[in-house]
Amino acid sequence: MALNAAQKLIQDHLVEGKMIPGEEIGLSIDQTLTQDATGTMVMLELEAMKVDRAKTEASAQYVDHNIIQEDSKNPDDHLFLESAAKRFGIHFSRPGNGVSHPVHMQRLARPHRTLLGSDSHTCANGCMGMLAIGAGGIDVAMAIAGEPFYVKMPKIWGVKLTGKLPDWVSAKDVILELLRRHDVKGGIGKIIEYYGPGLDELSAMDRHVIANMGAELGATASVFPADDEVKRFMKSQGREKEWQELKADDGATYDLEEEINLSELVPLIAKPSSPGNVVPVDEVAGESIYQSYIGSSANPGYRDFAVAAEIVKGRSIASGLSFDINPTSRQMLSDLVADGHIASLLAAGARLHQAGCNGCIGMGQAPATGRNSLRTTPRNFPGRSGTREDSVFLCSPEVAAASALTGKITDPRTLEMDYPTIKEPEEPTVDVRLLEEPLPYDEAKVAELHKGPNIASLPDMEPLPDSMEIPVMLKVGDNFSTDEILAGGARVLPYRSNLPEISKFAFEILDQDYYNRSMDIRERSGHAIIGGFNYGQGSSREHAALAPRYLGLRAVIVKDFARIHWQNLANFGILPLTFVEESDYTKLEPGDVLQLSNIRKTIQESSELTVTVKQKNHKINVRHALSKRQVDIMLTGGLINWVKHRQ
Repeated sequence: MALNAAQKLIQDHLVEGKMIPGEEIGLSIDQTLTQDATGTMVMLELEAMKVDRAKTEASAQYVDHNIIQEDSKNPDDHLFLESAAKRFGIHFSRPGNGVSHPVHMQRLARPHRTLLGSDSHTCANGCMGMLAIGAGGIDVAMAIAGEPFYVKMPKIWGVKLTGKLPDWVSAKDVILELLRRHDVKGGIGKIIEYYGPGLDELSAMDRHVIANMGAELGATASVFPADDEVKRFMKSQGREKEWQELKADDGATYDLEEEINLSELVPLIAKPSSPGNVVPVDEVAGESIYQSYIGSSANPGYRDFAVAAEIVKGRSIASGLSFDINPTSRQMLSDLVADGHIASLLAAGARLHQAGCNGCIGMGQAPATGRNSLRTTPRNFPGRSGTREDSVFLCSPEVAAASALTGKITDPRTLEMDYPTIKEPEEPTVDVRLLEEPLPYDEAKVAELHKGPNIASLPDMEPLPDSMEIPVMLKVGDNFSTDEILAGGARVLPYRSNLPEISKFAFEILDQDYYNRSMDIRERSGHAIIGGFNYGQGSSREHAALAPRYLGLRAVIVKDFARIHWQNLANFGILPLTFVEESDYTKLEPGDVLQLSNIRKTIQESSELTVTVKQKNHKINVRHALSKRQVDIMLTGGLINWVKHRQ
């Protein structure tokens, strides 16, 4: 049987289940990736599960999100992560080394491997011929411990690329075109595999741009072949011996097929406040902007900065505009400095920030209230920038640089200049000094965890009760994101290792009294939340499940879920339920009291439950999509309890 590249990766790592779309499968995991906004909890989970040492080929802990040190909380946690990396035998990437995804691509990613990361944009490394998947932190902790990763077998969506990108159009426009066609739900339950002659026009880093924002489509993963271009990239990083070819067999087919003719693409932009709200740039050209921002894991390549530098070279940015440059790796920053591109950006008026996630996660560079911000970042969910009433557009570096010159959204094709020709360095900088190797086992086993005063161990989670009478605390609409459940940014993320403290920020964007009301009834009953389509889209942060769970959330009933958040809810003992009849969404309101009885037996024997709305005297049918394994986890009160019971 002819297999496509994604099927080959799955088949080679399949340890449980069958490759039938919708059925749960277990995959062996070769590599893991954690970052500091999620990794602190992963390390606490490894401690709670009494893991001795990482069982993976390579696991890496990056410090890239929380690198602003306004007080001791972040640096204390950096020391904890460094000590945990030593204790568990994990690579440690120090603050300033860069964003996890491009650094992992440069130093550790390998074709034919699986990569599981506690960051939704882990899928970026699918550009290397890997099966790279974002997941909740506890799933990554399990993978580090040598356990399989469980996921419902996705459909494989083949996207054939033909033609050649026109001038002023780049890789960001390719993924924006898919978002324009399919919106933020289009990839749910799917792996996107790119193939076709158009690949010859895309560098490895261009492919990274496209694979990265597969997360915005809701896709499980994005897969590119490991071809001569991947070989060239690995050779440039001194790792050519690790390259292995991966491509689809002749005659391979896909569950879904689509074509993008690169030659027909135009500069695109995602309007506030969704990555799926995509239009041609010329439709919004002329709107004034306050900020133009280049960087993030969604545009991390040398050419993404170099092309912007060439566009603004010898010119000045518009008056009153903030032109923010966020380098994505220390290696790349060295090359940009050596080739004069940083000098060109600074001379034009740019602000240079340290290598890291920074403004993409709301850690600095927040825009002014009521002003537009253009960003090459992957997301523009409400408030994600750090400004509560933000107005963020997503675009390519070409659009961002052109607009920085004019002070308004500008189609770069209207600039009176030739499109810059960018050549990557033939021998780019290779710098591993801030990526520490794992300690030998004899040294690692005696390493002590360094816990600062902000770190709190995970509280115990009680088993699933057999009956519940819980009020509806909140009702939300479609595409409600994890950024809205629990924000990132400089106010919130420093508490990522302290569940009681970070819980105070839960749902504050929607309801600033949620914490107080939840705490008032937490011990008596707990509560429920009602939602629409694609509930929990966006970041993989498990805090968006953990914090509400700490506050007494026991059930979420929605029209459908985003994959990672659904899995996080199940992992922490929160019942993830969907309406059998979507119209029942309109019958529930905040304050309604929901009664569920005989829960434990029912979820073991059936996928459907009946919910009684106490005051209204009517019943609503809901269903769960939990596997038998997940039902067992739910009964114990969550994955940590389940692991303890197995020991």
